[in-house]
Amino acid sequence: MTLPLWGLVCLSILALIHVSCDSFLLKLSVGNAWTAGPRDSSVSRSALAGRARRAFTNFLETAPVFISLALVAELGGLKNALITGGIYTYLSGRVLYLPAYLIGMPYLRTAIWLIATSGLAAMLAGVLTA
Repeated sequence: MTLPLWGLVCLSILALIHVSCDSFLLKLSVGNAWTAGPRDSSVSRSALAGRARRAFTNFLETAPVFISLALVAELGGLKNALITGGIYTYLSGRVLYLPAYLIGMPYLRTAIWLIATSGLAAMLAGVLTA
C-alpha cells in the first residue's frame, strides 16, 4: 500500500479515537440516561468533555484537506519529499493534538496545531510542484 493510502488509514484510526474519546467523556460527564435517550434537552459538558468535543471539531476542520491532498497524490501517482514529509508531519501533529488539548496545554497545543497544519501546507506544495 502506498504512503498516501496508509495516511488515509491512519486518519481513519484518528477519527475513531476522536469519536470514542468525545463519546466516552460525554457519557462520563452527563450520564448514561441522557446519552442513551433521545437527547431532547441540552446538557452541560464537563470541562474535559468540552475539550474532547472541541478537539474533535478541530480535527474535522482539517481532515478533509488531508483527505483531498492524499487522494490527489495517490490518484496522480505523485511522490516527493514535500508530500511524504507533509503526511508524516500532519499525522504526527494530530496524534499529539488530542492529548495536549485534553491536558489543557494552550500554547503547546497551538504549536502542535501549527506543526500539523504545516504538514498540510507541505502536502499542498508537493502536489502543486509535482
